[in-house]
Amino acid sequence: MLMARVSKILMLIENASVPFDNRVWAEATTLRDHGFQVSMIGPKGSARDRESHICIEGIHIYRYRLPAHTNRPIAYIREYGISMLMTFLLSFKVWFCHGFDMIHTANPPDIFFVIGLFYRLFGKKFIFDQHDLSPEMFRVKFKRKLKPIHGLLLFLEWCSYQTAQVVITTNVSQKRFAIERGHCHPDKVFVVANGPELERIKLVPPESELKRGRRYLLAYVGEMEVQDGIDNALYALHDLVYKRGRQDVSLVLMGDGGYAPTLRVLAHELQLDEYVYFTGWVTAEDISRYLSVADVGLTPDPANGLNEYCTMVKTLEYMTVGKPTVSFDLAETRLSAQDAALYAKPNLIEDFASKIETLLNDQELRIKMGAIGRKRIEEALNWDHDQKNLLLTYKSLLRDKC
Repeated sequence: MLMARVSKILMLIENASVPFDNRVWAEATTLRDHGFQVSMIGPKGSARDRESHICIEGIHIYRYRLPAHTNRPIAYIREYGISMLMTFLLSFKVWFCHGFDMIHTANPPDIFFVIGLFYRLFGKKFIFDQHDLSPEMFRVKFKRKLKPIHGLLLFLEWCSYQTAQVVITTNVSQKRFAIERGHCHPDKVFVVANGPELERIKLVPPESELKRGRRYLLAYVGEMEVQDGIDNALYALHDLVYKRGRQDVSLVLMGDGGYAPTLRVLAHELQLDEYVYFTGWVTAEDISRYLSVADVGLTPDPANGLNEYCTMVKTLEYMTVGKPTVSFDLAETRLSAQDAALYAKPNLIEDFASKIETLLNDQELRIKMGAIGRKRIEEALNWDHDQKNLLLTYKSLLRDKC
C-alpha cells in the first residue's frame, strides 16, 4: 500500500486544544483511517482536556499548560515562547515512544518551522497547514501600528512556507498568498477546505424551549475573538429590538474566547440580557440542537483585511442543518454560501439588521435558502469531499520520497 512507506505522523497545534479543534481532529482521524499512525502535541484547554497524555481513538495526545491569556502583544510573545519550548521537548518524547516520519503543523503561530528545520536533519518531512494569515490577524487584533512585529510575522510566515515540503491552505485565496507572498511553487500548495463532517453537525427534532419564549432564534457558533465581529451581532440585535420593536427574537452565542467577557459586558450595556444567551463551549450534539431550532445563522465577521480571505466554518455548519445565513459581503463567504445567505454591506450594522429582518418576515425564503445551503454541503462542501485533497497532499510527499 502507498501508506506503508511512511506511516507515522506528528501533528502540532498551538491555538486550540484537541480533539476540540474540529479541523485538526478531522485531519488526524482521516489520516489514521487511511493507515497512518498519528500522534499530537498541543495545549491544555482552559476548562477541559486536563490530561497531560491521553490516547483517544488510537491517537496519542500530549498536552502542556499555557499561561493565562491576555490580549496584549507581550502575552502572545510569552505564550508562543512557552509553546515552542514545550512542543520541542514533547516532540522528543513522541519520537522515542511512538516515532514519526512527518511533522504536520497547524498555524497560528508560524513558529514551528524551527522544529521542522531541526527534524529535517534526521530526514523528517515537514507540512505547513496554514489555517489563518497571521500577519493580517495581528493587524486586526492590535490596531496600533507595531510595524517591527508585523514585519517579523511576515518573515516567520515566509520561513514556514520555505521550510515545508508541502503547504496546505483552507481556500484558494490563501493559496494565492502562499504562491505570491511566500514564493511557493503552485505544485507545492494544496487546498484542503473546512467542510463539516456530516455526522457531527446534523438536523435533529427541534426543541422549542431552546428559543426561551421567543418566536425567533438567531444563532452564532464559533470562536469569540476580536476579529470575529460578534459585537456586530449584538448591535444588530439591539437595532431589531429597540429601533424596530422586535421583541420576538433572541440570540444564542455558542463558543468562547478571549473577547467573550467584553461581549457579555456589551450585551448588558445594550440592555440585551433577556435576549442573549451565552452557552460557552458546547458539544456537537448541543450545537445540532440549537441550530436545528434556530431560524437564522449569523456570520457577523467584518471586512478587516483578514476575514475577506477566510472560509467561515460557522457558515458551513448553518448550511449543514439547512439554515439561511446573514453575512457581510465577503468574497470567501459568498463563494461558500452563494444563494444560501443574504449579504449586508460590509460593516454596516443597519443593513445587517435589515437582512435579518427580511428572513424573519419570510418563512418561505428561509426554507428555500436553507435547502440551497444543504444541497451545496451534500454535493461539494463537506469533509468527505475535502479529505480527498488531504490524502492527495500526503501522496505527493510519499511520491517524492520514493
